[in-house]
Amino acid sequence: MSTPTQARVEHRFVDIDGLRTFYRAAGHPDHPVIVLLHGFPSSSHMYRDLIPLLADRFRVIAPDYIGFGHSEAPTVDQFDYTFDRLAAHTQALLDRLEVTDAIYYMQDYGGPIGLRLATAHPERVRGLVVQNANAYMEGLTPAVAGVFMPLWERGDDTGARQMLLAETTQMQYTGGARHPERLNPDAWVLDQALLDRPGSAERQLALFRDYQHNVPLFDVWQAYFRMHQPKTLVAWGRGDPFFGVPGAEAFRRDLKDVRVELLDSGHFALEEDATRVAELIKQTF
Repeated sequence: MSTPTQARVEHRFVDIDGLRTFYRAAGHPDHPVIVLLHGFPSSSHMYRDLIPLLADRFRVIAPDYIGFGHSEAPTVDQFDYTFDRLAAHTQALLDRLEVTDAIYYMQDYGGPIGLRLATAHPERVRGLVVQNANAYMEGLTPAVAGVFMPLWERGDDTGARQMLLAETTQMQYTGGARHPERLNPDAWVLDQALLDRPGSAERQLALFRDYQHNVPLFDVWQAYFRMHQPKTLVAWGRGDPFFGVPGAEAFRRDLKDVRVELLDSGHFALEEDATRVAELIKQTF
């Protein structure tokens, strides 16, 4: 059996509904599956350190959503950039890979995508790992409201477009980090290079607009927690400038088998705490 440091990570492409879709894979095919669902503005690249740490115990699958990372990026006229559509495409990928049940690791955008998968097929859920992904209003800070409310209420995308700038991308990594000077800048430079591709602003703004449809689903997701009680690990970077600690603590309200661990890091906590998060996952599942 491979040890975490020896694990081979494979980088694969598959055609899903006519769209070239990228994912990273590692681990033995007979092991329990963990699906790593990335956030904005990143891709499966955010899991590059975590994947080999989990591959001795899990079959790890980390996709890039359409419009992100190495997956195909059609224009907004060619693809419906909504969370419903990204979730459906992710489910189609998992079906192709014959994933019948899994632990869903959800960060940022991974929350609304993973929780759509979970509520559609509760019987396929082995458990949840939540890392700075909201399912409660308590987690949405004034910084988030300042970006999204003008867009949703008045169509004013000034603040939303600030989210696409290089300085904002870097801040999402360094904000709240305990040692920002030790972070590898390759992470945010890669994210920004992908954000700067032609058509990217239109794709991301479409998702920013659609995010408002996630908020009414908070009640649905919380009802799912109460009814199905999935085993859940909440591993949350406490310094996140966008998703606050109350959003982590709120999971205790509806889940009985839940562990909440606050990490001394930021929105992209794995940049500093991949080893600790891997340990927590193995202890929990």
